[in-house]
Amino acid sequence: MRKNLVARLGVRTKRYALVIDSRKCINCKACVVACKAENDVPLGRFRNRINEETRGEFPKLLASFEPEQCHHCASASCVRVCPTGASWQRGDGLVLVDTDDCIGCGYCIIACPYNARFFNEETRVVDKCTMCVHRVDAGQPPACVETCPTKVRVFGDLEAPDGRLRELLSTRRYVVKSPQTGNDPHIFYLL
Repeated sequence: MRKNLVARLGVRTKRYALVIDSRKCINCKACVVACKAENDVPLGRFRNRINEETRGEFPKLLASFEPEQCHHCASASCVRVCPTGASWQRGDGLVLVDTDDCIGCGYCIIACPYNARFFNEETRVVDKCTMCVHRVDAGQPPACVETCPTKVRVFGDLEAPDGRLRELLSTRRYVVKSPQTGNDPHIFYLL
C-alpha cells in the first residue's frame, strides 16, 4: 500500500467517524460476519466484535450489546509508537497499517486502548479495522455499516455541515471510550 503525500502531510478535507447506537444492537453479528468476508479476516480473529454484558439476577436479566472496533483516533497512540511508520493516518482520519513496512513488533497492539489490533499469523503483520477503506474510497459505506439490519452504526464525515453525523452529535448525548488516553477516539456511542 503506497501512502500518498497529501495523506502523510495530514491535509484534511474530510474527517471520517462512526456513531454507534448500541441500544439498537440485537447481537446478530451480521457486522462481524460482513467484516470477515469483506476483508478476508483469518479464522479466530476479528476486526470488530460485539461486547456482551448481562446484568441482574434470574429471572430478571438485562442483556446489552456494544459493537467495538478500531476507533480511528485523531491522535492515535498506535501510530505514535510504530518504529517503522507502518501504522499511519490518512488525511481523512482513517488509521491504517502499511503491510510492506510492518515488522510485526506488536508495539501498536500494546498501545491500543481498545484491543482493536491483532497479529495476523498468515501475513506476519499487524491487522485491524480499516473502516473498509477500499469501499470508502469507492464511495460506499464500510461493510459493517451496510449490512447491519437495525442500523446501529452510522458512518460519515464529521466535517460535513449538513451530514448525518453532525446532526446526531448535535442533537443526542454521547460518550467516547477512554478519553483520558489522549487518543481522541472517533467512535461516538449514543446514550
